[in-house]
Amino acid sequence: MKLISEGLLEELAAAASASPRARTHYNLHESPADLVQRYLVVANRGSYFRPHRHTTRAELALILRGALDLIVFDESRRVTARYAFGTGAGNIAYENGPGIWHSVIVNRDATTFLEVKQGPYDPATASEFAPWAPAEGEPGAARFLEWARRAAPGARAP
Repeated sequence: MKLISEGLLEELAAAASASPRARTHYNLHESPADLVQRYLVVANRGSYFRPHRHTTRAELALILRGALDLIVFDESRRVTARYAFGTGAGNIAYENGPGIWHSVIVNRDATTFLEVKQGPYDPATASEFAPWAPAEGEPGAARFLEWARRAAPGARAP
């Protein structure tokens, strides 16, 4: 049996704060070969989730604490929707179907969500990153994140 305690979430929040990526993951599944991949993600406001899509699988995210926005893009990098989740938002979870370009914008430090995806995990096909968005660690990533914090439907990614 695995228990998810407040203490575990606090440990993960500390790990996220110490991470250069401003986030950490905690696997609940046993191996990448598992048919259901389940893990916690704890992220701070400075964490950049490069826009990406999952070409063959859906993902489910349940926000446990904190607040985040999900931004959805079309093929021409235009924002088609923005949804708020977590504290004060009224929404607590989302399921994204395959092929949807999206990004997560963390609005509160130590935001925590449970993510569930179909396995097995294959890093070669798990995510396709948007070629029009900078990779993590590139100089333009911070600028893109600041743009995304304000981006409304209809805006086009730089």
